[in-house]
Amino acid sequence: MTHGGGTVAGESPDKAEQQESSKETTPGGGGRDPRLSVLREPASLPVQVDQPTAVFKTLAPRTSEDDARVDAPVEERVEEPVTDSEPETESVSEPAGEGDRLREAVAAWVASGDESDGEAESSEGSEPAEPAEAAEAVEDEPEAEDEPEVEDEPEDEPEADETAPEAAEAAEEASGDADSWFASRKPAAATEEAQEEPEAEAEVDTDDEPEAEPEPEPAEQEPAEPVDQPTTVFKAVRPPVVDQPTTALKLPPTPKPEPKPTPEPEPAAAPERPSTFVPLRPQTPAEPTPAAAPVAAAPTPVPPPPSLTEAERTRQQPMPPLPPLDLLAELTNTPPPAPTPMRTTMRRVRIWTPLVVLLLIVFAVVQFVRPLPAATLSLTAAPTFTFEGGELQMPWPTEGQGAAEVEGVGSLGTYGAQKPAPLASVAKTMTAYVILRDHPIKGKETGPEITIDKKAADEAGAEFESTAAVKEGQTYTEKELIQLLMIPSANNVARLLGRWDAGSEAAFVEKMNAAAKDLGMTQSTYTDPSGLNATTVSTPLDQLKLAKAVMQYDVFREIVNMPNLTVDGIPGRIENNNKILLEPGVSGIKTGSSTPAGGNLLWSANTVVDGKERRILGVVMGAKDAAVLHEKLQLSIDYSLKLIQQAQKDVTSASVIRKGQVVGYIDDGLGGRTAVVADKELKAVGWPGLKVDLELTDGGKPVPHTGKKGDVVGQVSIGTGAGKVSSPVSLQTDLVEPGFDKKLTRLG
Repeated sequence: MTHGGGTVAGESPDKAEQQESSKETTPGGGGRDPRLSVLREPASLPVQVDQPTAVFKTLAPRTSEDDARVDAPVEERVEEPVTDSEPETESVSEPAGEGDRLREAVAAWVASGDESDGEAESSEGSEPAEPAEAAEAVEDEPEAEDEPEVEDEPEDEPEADETAPEAAEAAEEASGDADSWFASRKPAAATEEAQEEPEAEAEVDTDDEPEAEPEPEPAEQEPAEPVDQPTTVFKAVRPPVVDQPTTALKLPPTPKPEPKPTPEPEPAAAPERPSTFVPLRPQTPAEPTPAAAPVAAAPTPVPPPPSLTEAERTRQQPMPPLPPLDLLAELTNTPPPAPTPMRTTMRRVRIWTPLVVLLLIVFAVVQFVRPLPAATLSLTAAPTFTFEGGELQMPWPTEGQGAAEVEGVGSLGTYGAQKPAPLASVAKTMTAYVILRDHPIKGKETGPEITIDKKAADEAGAEFESTAAVKEGQTYTEKELIQLLMIPSANNVARLLGRWDAGSEAAFVEKMNAAAKDLGMTQSTYTDPSGLNATTVSTPLDQLKLAKAVMQYDVFREIVNMPNLTVDGIPGRIENNNKILLEPGVSGIKTGSSTPAGGNLLWSANTVVDGKERRILGVVMGAKDAAVLHEKLQLSIDYSLKLIQQAQKDVTSASVIRKGQVVGYIDDGLGGRTAVVADKELKAVGWPGLKVDLELTDGGKPVPHTGKKGDVVGQVSIGTGAGKVSSPVSLQTDLVEPGFDKKLTRLG
């Protein structure tokens, strides 16, 4: 390019046809073509098209090959034709048949130099813009200010991909607009500047507008014949080649809008249109100039692509799922049938039937694997049995109070007030019980030896109480001292045993009361080991509880059944005060008498029922219908003997359960029952009018779920304690596990 009216490199040979359109200027515009303002407008804005006859060429960026081609001689240059169908070409050269047209255009340009002097001088007051700078601005406009050129580093400038087509369009417009601008310049100055600076390049500084240089006088140079100079070869600006895959890694590809077809030019020439000069300002949008002629449609501005740093996500909400029938209809391209009550019912049946079947299968499996409930034995025989013969008639005394019972069977009855009363020597039964409980004697043992202390020896000579003639320092076994306690009823021996066992009499009394509480003797109180104190009281029923407990010791039963004994260290034979022992079947237990208590007797007798001894226990308290104390004691013995004899007569046995009789069944917990039978005859001990209870138990073993006929699964019993009788029970038939139907239908 050249400054000051020089020739622009790459001038098209068709510029002769554009000379007439270049003469259209705005009044007061200084001879400058208003279309040069397009060079300063952003490529994205609509571009004013001059005349339909203008030839638009796509400018390609200059490359090193193009520079070498320009510097080469004209004969060596390779001319490449330009076609309208290829918007991007390597170069634009003059066809061979257009030489005459070029000469005519140059001649017209020289002839119009004088006419444009006046217009150029009037334009000095306006903002100047050199054509060379404008042309280079067209070439460099795709690049941002202070950025590297596109042809040097196209890969580092992502904006080149967007601005290259726009720069090419602007360059095409510049090729046509430059013709009209050249017409207003002097040919001599253009030729001189073209020779001095054939390939000068400069950037257009849009921010710093230089002042217009004075136009040289055309009269100073002779008009030269138009010659096609090498500098007239216009190099097309080639858009930078962008590696699309590489650019796609930085920014997503932006879809390019399809160009709208350019309307066909009208045959008539476009009327004159006013224009306003706008200085070239890169990247500064300008107001579009109203045009009278048809304007080519500009590409629609494309919004900037979204940033790659922003997380990509789907903003469209998912559609709700379709009903099954609608989904099936959509897949099969068959419209769903019209809803009817019958179809709705059938659809619900088809949906819910598999679910119900699945639940039933799960329920059946769970019911089958569940553990079976525990089997139990239930009694079917009569739970009670009453002996024949009416009511039992016992000869109860008319004074005092008492009670009797058959051990393990039941009570024969009671009489009297059943209130606490003084016990006298009967209290020694509790003393013997505590000593044997704390120091038991088994078999033929006699227990530890106990030394007689001074207090026991001193009390041996007491006048108003029963004692044993022991001396200080003597030693006796535990069994011997219990014999002296129960047979002669020695008070001094009772206190000696208390001190030996608990350390003191008071401590031993506490142990006596604690033992009474353990036995359930709630109405008994002990204040001394011998019973001499009137404050030692109890009731007949409490004494029967004590009798049943102490008679469990073999050594005690042996001692209380002795009518007399001989002890070393004590002269003579010691006689038992309980004369009732001489009667058949009587075996103890203890007598007691005092003024407050009267005559008392705690007794034990035996009777044989079905070849087995049955123990009968009783007590008579408060016999006072006599003048002297020993007679009162004898009176209590006489009352007791009558009761013993009547009980021995009336106590009998009866068959309650026969052998092989069904007494109950096994319940498997699911409704199944298997009968059980008694393996032997069961007889109960009782008396006329007595009611006994039957009990069917498992015998301490779990009831099985399966078994064979005859397997023992429990026992049936009558009575408690020593009077309890029982018989084993066995399966009448095979015991089988519950079936699947029972397991399935159980709810518990």
